[in-house]
Amino acid sequence: MDPISSPIAFIDGIPIGELIDGLGPNTATVLGGFDPGRIVRGAEFHDALEALPGDPDLLLLAPSAGGATPVEVAGLADRASRARVAGIALKCRDEDAAELAAVAETSGVPLVRVGEQVSWRLFDALLAQSLGEQRHSEDAHRDSGAEPLFALANELAEVFGGSVAIEDLGRRIIAYSSVPGQLIDRLRTQGILTRRVPDSPFNDDQYRTVLRSERPLKYPRLDDEEPRMACAIRAGTLPLGTIWAIDASGEDESTPEQENAIQNAATVAAAHLLDNLRSGEATQAPRAARLRTLLDGSDVAGSELAELGLPEERGSAMLVFAPADERPTALAQLRSTVQRHLALHRPEAVTVARGGRIYSLVAHDQQGGSLALVEPLVPVIDRLIGPGTRIALPGVAHRSGEVAELRRLADRLLGTASRHEATSGDRILTVSCLRPFLVLDRVGEILGLEEELRSPALARLAEEDPAFAETLIAWCSNFGNVARTARELGVHENTVRYRVRQIEEQYGIALADPDELLTTWLQLRALPTHAPAQEGSHA
Repeated sequence: MDPISSPIAFIDGIPIGELIDGLGPNTATVLGGFDPGRIVRGAEFHDALEALPGDPDLLLLAPSAGGATPVEVAGLADRASRARVAGIALKCRDEDAAELAAVAETSGVPLVRVGEQVSWRLFDALLAQSLGEQRHSEDAHRDSGAEPLFALANELAEVFGGSVAIEDLGRRIIAYSSVPGQLIDRLRTQGILTRRVPDSPFNDDQYRTVLRSERPLKYPRLDDEEPRMACAIRAGTLPLGTIWAIDASGEDESTPEQENAIQNAATVAAAHLLDNLRSGEATQAPRAARLRTLLDGSDVAGSELAELGLPEERGSAMLVFAPADERPTALAQLRSTVQRHLALHRPEAVTVARGGRIYSLVAHDQQGGSLALVEPLVPVIDRLIGPGTRIALPGVAHRSGEVAELRRLADRLLGTASRHEATSGDRILTVSCLRPFLVLDRVGEILGLEEELRSPALARLAEEDPAFAETLIAWCSNFGNVARTARELGVHENTVRYRVRQIEEQYGIALADPDELLTTWLQLRALPTHAPAQEGSHA
């Protein structure tokens, strides 16, 4: 069969031993004993908190399992065994390898350890080649009626005279033209053979530009690549994929006929890809993988926001949900609830579970903002998950590289709120509402690291006269108001005056000096040096 003129035939699976041998020891190894004859018929990205796929004989690619404990992996392996999964691919630390090998042998599910230097995108591509492209997600395209896309590609190739490829957001070629005599180059040939776009230093910038453009774009000849026209496939503002057509005319500019043809083809292709999205969530795995990449801040190419359908001009708002119930089932239900709610209002929303929290990105609404989007969601979450979930709104990212910074800020907001009793009733956390506590936490970190910045007199005061120290805290909190301080402590006003005078005289703390008063208050609030004293009598 000519692989260029006919659809690639799917193979009927490959023994896992042969698959691992073909990948090589630097790419993947199997932990523990396993049956090398176990057949693998496809591979699928999988979040450890999601339901397992219904089809058997899949190799699950589980990036999220890399941070799991051996006990948590054992739970996943047990479920995978019942679902007749062929194996689980993960990354792990050397010190966990022996325990994971025991998990594999106990469960009967092979655990494939992916090399640390191998990115998940590359590993996925290598698997696709080895499996003859029997990718589960691509089967979904074909089962849902991908054949019309091949016919569509052929029609478009008649217009351009060159090979046409229709790709999803994972840069997988889901349909291509097979018109006799069509112009084709090495890059397109390699892509059709592997059903995946080959890596190129120009790829990320080109995809980012195409997905952001409202019109088709023309790219000139580049090295041994023939000239191309590219067009985004969208459903409204939601990107679903791209169409790339090699132009055999040799002209630098595109013609109106070519632009109309590729735009019409993109409209037809969108209907097919949207059906897949609705029925099988076919594009959700690559979208979730992109968000995880952005959250980690490593291997960020710069095109991720465009591929997610998030406009850089308006920016992308991050929403982070931290449930009070930390059970995996509650987290999975929270993720599902959040995604369903957001998708009703923002179809571009993408949501993942990470480290016991739910992270979402949506296009920033300059009118209502994120607060208007999440406020109605709070009672829904309380009813379905239980009370106590907090929501952090750290801000807006305008570039792919800014998402990881927002994630770190959201984690700080949630951590700060958990440490300060004054914020215990706050459910929606923003920088503006927590700024004083963020400042206190940061001051506390600095004082904890740099001893010379801490007042020895305050430490001595707390150790020798706890009641005096408590009085000083209350006096500062009440802005030096003796009457309010006395009522708070349950002592006479003269007691407060006496103690404040003794603090100044015995410990040399100049409370009349505004600078020393400020640093005294900061140390008392940011780095407590005592336990609260109980007042038993008036001094």
